[in-house]
Amino acid sequence: MKKSDLKSEKDYITLYQEKGFTNNYRMAGDMLVESETKMKYNPMDVHIVAEHRFEGVSNPSDMSILYVVKTKDDSKGTVLANYSPASDTSTAEFFNAVPKENISQSANILEIENRSGR
Repeated sequence: MKKSDLKSEKDYITLYQEKGFTNNYRMAGDMLVESETKMKYNPMDVHIVAEHRFEGVSNPSDMSILYVVKTKDDSKGTVLANYSPASDTSTAEFFNAVPKENISQSANILEIENRSGR
């Protein structure tokens, strides 16, 4: 899949899955939980290695953010967070609590493509 083919959250998730970020996470209370293993993580356990923001097609105030994460035990995957006016704030609060030193763009597929000249 080429950079120009990336149009939706699903396109990005698929490409990250091809790069090894195959796990899915969800919020449970104030913890991030891996969907299959049920392993729980607090903000200190998570590294954000890329993030992508999306606006709603029909309503620009409907936003989402795709977080690409790696955890303390090397679990890698994605979290899709809804940021519409009516959305739950627990995901935003969790990712705002991730320490600044745990945030980079080291796995950002757009940055990697730009550095490699594609």
